[in-house]
Parts: sequence; C-alpha cells; structure tokens
Amino acid sequence: MAFEGLTERLQKAFSGLRRKGKVSESDVRDAMREIRLALLEADVNFNVVKDFVKTVRTKAVGKEVLDSLTPSQQIIKIVHDELVKVMGESAVPLNTAPHIPTIIMMVGLQGAGKTTTAGKLASRLIKQEKARPLMIAADVYRPAAVDQLVTIGQQLSVPVFEMGTDHDPVEIVRQGLAQAEANKNDYVIIDTAGRLEIDEQLMNELSRIQELAHPNEILLVVDAMTGQVATQVAEGFNKQLDLTGVVLTKLDGDTRGGAALSIRAVTGKPIKFVGQGEKLDQLDIFYPDRMADRILGMGDMMTLIEKAQTDYDAKQAEDMAQKIRENSFDFNDFVEQMSQLENMGPLDDLMKMVPGMANNPALKNVKMDPKDIDHLKAIVYSMTPAEREDPELLNPSRRRRIAAGSGRNVQEVNRMIKQFKQSREMMQKMSKGNFAGMENLFGSGMQGKMGKMAMNSMVRKQKKAKKKRLKNAKRFKSN
Repeated sequence: MAFEGLTERLQKAFSGLRRKGKVSESDVRDAMREIRLALLEADVNFNVVKDFVKTVRTKAVGKEVLDSLTPSQQIIKIVHDELVKVMGESAVPLNTAPHIPTIIMMVGLQGAGKTTTAGKLASRLIKQEKARPLMIAADVYRPAAVDQLVTIGQQLSVPVFEMGTDHDPVEIVRQGLAQAEANKNDYVIIDTAGRLEIDEQLMNELSRIQELAHPNEILLVVDAMTGQVATQVAEGFNKQLDLTGVVLTKLDGDTRGGAALSIRAVTGKPIKFVGQGEKLDQLDIFYPDRMADRILGMGDMMTLIEKAQTDYDAKQAEDMAQKIRENSFDFNDFVEQMSQLENMGPLDDLMKMVPGMANNPALKNVKMDPKDIDHLKAIVYSMTPAEREDPELLNPSRRRRIAAGSGRNVQEVNRMIKQFKQSREMMQKMSKGNFAGMENLFGSGMQGKMGKMAMNSMVRKQKKAKKKRLKNAKRFKSN
C-alpha cells in the first residue's frame, strides 16, 4: 500500500519528540533530518523536500511552539498542514461546461491505466450524477485498445463511439462529438493514444484533438509506481497541453507515494482523482487533507464512511440491525455481511482508515487475504440450513463433518464459530446502547465521546453534500 514506508519513518521521527516533555531546537533538527530522509526515500522531488523541510523547521522552532505544553503535537500539526498545502489544500472538482456535453480528454503514456480510468470515470459519473456519458475510442495505435474500451462500455452499459483503427483519431473524435450532440450525452470522455515516452508525433496529435474538441478537462493519467518519473511526465504534458488536472493510478500498489507529494508542487496542476484497484468503481476524489491523515497514520474516517454509504446496501444493513436487536443474527447473515464488506475493498486497507488502527503494531504485518473470507464461506456452506440458523446445534461431531465438507481443519471451524459468537455478542451489546465497543474503537473517556461525535458530524456532512451533488446534477441536466 502507498506511503507505508513513509508513514513508518515519520512515526519514528515523531516518537523521539513525543518522549520529551520539552523540545529544543536540536531536537527539531534531528526530527527534520529524519523527515527529509523519509520523504526522499518515498521518491518525493528533491526541491519539494528541500522547501518542505525548510518551511516546517522555521515554523517548528518558533517560541510559541517550543514553549507550549505539547510541542511534539504542535510540530506534528505543522507537518500535517504543510503536507496538505503541498498536495493542494482542498479537493478540486471536475470542470463542467455551461451546456452539455462536458468534454473530458484523457492523456498519458502507455501502461498508466488511461483506458481503464476512462471507464472508472464514466462509472463514477453515472453513480454520483446519474449522468449519460459517451466514451470515444481515439487510441488507434495500441493493440486491442479499442476493444478494451468497448468491453468496458458494455460492462457499464455506456455507449462507445469507435471507427476501428484505420481512421485518423481527429476524425474519430469529430464524428464522436457529433453523435454525443445528437444523443444529448451530458459527458464525453475521449480515450487518446499514449506512447512509451513523450514524442513530437504524439503531442501533435493530442494538440489537434484539443483544438477540435475544446475540452473542459484535460486529465493526465500517471502511474504512481513510477515515482519521480510521474512528475517529469506531468511536466512534459503540461508544457504542451496546459493540463487541467491529474489522475494518479495504482496507488494501492507497492509504491512509495512520492508522486502524490510532488506533482502539484512541481506543475501547479491539481490531482483530481486517485485510482486504487482494478475494479471500475475504484476511483476516488483526491482529498489532500485525508491523504495527509493517512501519511501520518491518522486513518481516514471520511473515506471509510463514503465507502460504506456507496457500497453497503442500506436496506440490508437495516434488516441486519433488526436481527441484531432481536438476537436472531445467524450464519446466513454473517456470510451476507462478509460479502458486502468485500465490496468495499481489502479489509486490511479498510482497518487502516480507522483512527488509531493505522499505526497499531498488532496490525502492522496483518494481510487479510480474500481467500480467508472464501474459507469462512466454505465452512458456512458446509452446514445444514438448521445449523446456519442455530449455532447452538454445532456439537463436536457436527463440527468434524463441517470440517471435512469444507476442506478445513476442525480447529479452524472451532475458531470461526467462536469468533462468530463473540461478534454477535458484541453487536448485541452495542444495539442495546452499550457503546463500549465503539469507545474502544476510538479510545476511552472523552476521546471516545469525541470520536463518536466526529463520526456523527461527518455522516451529517456527507448526507448534506450528497443532496447538494444530486441537486446540481439535476440543474445541470435541465440546461
């Protein structure tokens, strides 16, 4: 996962400060040295690192910081605020046209995930704005690029305009725009050709498409795993096309994350989206403050709540809550709950979004393999209908039969049944108003209360933002 190495190094730098009641300028210098090395190892641009460390050091050695009761916390806040500033301070929405269609031009090198990102963006627009996008297949050079976009369009039920690979890309775009105009599509996403490196022929072609289409957005798709190369690519494309934004892909891979911290500072262009995973619904808005929270190991509750609201079926969740209250939650419900959680993404990544969990030593090396959930399901599916509904029936002989039927050992079956009962007991307590479990999640006492208040506040804000987004979408369509 991105930033894991950086997070670990930064935690090490801050742990030295936390152990001291008072912090001296010498302590700050030592911490800044660690932070600088951590950023460089994460492949952050050298000039960005130099300016970042200089700014943080200047603010951290101020009298009001060093003389405060919690200087270490204030220094961490300074680092957090500067990370947010480097990455752009706030999320930047898509530019939209005053009248339909809004035209989005996707550009980038081969292998960055441009075609897949075009599909992900179409999927997001459909879900978030009830939009009717059209995708144009203008990459006539990469083998199977047109077929790939057509396949993605079929998966999403999104029309794809294509003329094969024997036509000039500019002419394909011209006719595609005419079709969008005739069909009143409110978004047009143009998938353009890439190269292994920036060359004159590529840029000339992209410039011709730009002159014809007058896109509202020119989004550069870059691979986060290429580190500083991604920043250099962004600089090259920006000089020729005057980009409006960047999409950072493969942020879930084994990457150091330096591109996310460098691109905005070097090019002045915002990162608008990040792609994590290969599924067509795995494209997220880039929030600098949330990314800074993740980098510093503070979790990301807002994104977790958004994922839950998007991917977790509200009706099923309500039915599940009723069963928990009635103490009728059984193994059938357990499997259904696991399936819904799977839709939200890797479980270990979700856990790291919970404040306090991201730098929990117990979770450091935890990797929740999707196969583990398959094994749990196999155990449940090896039970009889009566056993699934009444776990108390599971005596030793039945457990041995289930183990043989599922291909797992008896110890694993016993462990799974024990965990199920413990989970059901905890959910039952929480449903009756005993929030001990929730306080343990956020911390006890005042911290627990603040955590719950923050979570409730974030849910209210999210609902309000969703209503506003749908309202704007309706107004946009009426134009």
